[in-house]
Amino acid sequence: MGDTNKKSESRNGSDALAHFDIENPKLPSEIKKKALTGDNYPYPKKMNRNLYEKELADLQFELVKLQTHLQKSGERLVVLFEGRDTAGKGGCISRIMQHLNPRHARAVALPKPTDTERGQWYFQRYIQHLPTAGDITLFDRSWYNRAGVERVMGFCTQRQLADFLRDAPEFESLLIQDGIRLFKIFLTIARETQARRFHERRHNPLKRWKLSNIDLAAMSKWDEYTAAKHDMFRFTHTPTSPWTVIRANDQRRARLESMRVILQGFDYPEKNDSAAHAPDPKIAGSSDAFFFGNDAKKA
Repeated sequence: MGDTNKKSESRNGSDALAHFDIENPKLPSEIKKKALTGDNYPYPKKMNRNLYEKELADLQFELVKLQTHLQKSGERLVVLFEGRDTAGKGGCISRIMQHLNPRHARAVALPKPTDTERGQWYFQRYIQHLPTAGDITLFDRSWYNRAGVERVMGFCTQRQLADFLRDAPEFESLLIQDGIRLFKIFLTIARETQARRFHERRHNPLKRWKLSNIDLAAMSKWDEYTAAKHDMFRFTHTPTSPWTVIRANDQRRARLESMRVILQGFDYPEKNDSAAHAPDPKIAGSSDAFFFGNDAKKA
């Protein structure tokens, strides 16, 4: 029994994580220390705030230019943000949206499906939120909810999951063939990062609303979400519709690189290449090291 416990702790992370109690107001120092550097994060310190705010302003200006270009060209832009709970999807979306014209850019975060929606073709409720000519739609979770939350929490059957993993690349191919510019971004974080952010939500009255029963359940299902993520990448990372993974232990860097992932896909008038340059290869990528992290050699 003792050996089994040791193997479990090794698999699930540090001793502090194995005994993490979200109700304890004091966050274990080991988790606090590794919240940034866990999972081989490449930077030992968070990005400097002043530098972050300058680069953020520059990139937001580029996004305004991009929106103007899209309205003139009639192109449609869809960006999917996926990742574990607390990965920072909402923060990335809000910074992207901050200075865009809300008449032509919208964020979509759908609640659980209604009885009517559960009886529809799975992709149907997402289609109505796709943008018209010149518009932008950012999905805070998307149809990939089926490959993650629904799978892990038992909200779909194995048949439904298999159908989704088969159909999603075809569905996305149709969108792209119709002219939609589709970007799929997955924010990945260390387990210590998630624990720290959950702890803050639990003990910060201004963030407590963010902590749901699904979030609490996710804390004990780290390995299940990891397996789901790996399968999702294997089936849905395609040449036509690839994923970009962004290491998001540092929210500041994650937000900036998310913007650069989008901006690098377009040529538009007066583009500032010094701001909208290629994403940091240490933070954003599509290699096995990004997809599978420490499990890359096993995958």
